[in-house]
Amino acid sequence: MRIGELAAQAGMTRDTIRFYEKVGLVEGRRLPNGYRDFPPETVVWLQYVRTAQALGFSLSEIARNGEKLREAPDTAVALSTLFEEKIHVIDTRIAELAALRADLAARVGTGCPLRASEKGL
Repeated sequence: MRIGELAAQAGMTRDTIRFYEKVGLVEGRRLPNGYRDFPPETVVWLQYVRTAQALGFSLSEIARNGEKLREAPDTAVALSTLFEEKIHVIDTRIAELAALRADLAARVGTGCPLRASEKGL
């Protein structure tokens, strides 16, 4: 299918698909007239990409994980593993942000917010 049809079916712009092609997320073959031609399963893949982005996965993670998913004997198990790994990353980041918040809160009202232990400076 041509890029315009793919864009319509996937609910995204041609420019987005061109970008995804540039970064290696999708691959279309070139027809003799120069048009791009994408296989029909590209629609499902692009929907997956959009969902994965909404769940906090970066494009590089999606590309890397896409290879793992295609090679996995059980896609559901592989996806669950990826989600568990992402949850761990998020939990780690939440802990880091909580520590940062506590550090900032300790500096409020110290006179010099850059010196939490030296009140009044």
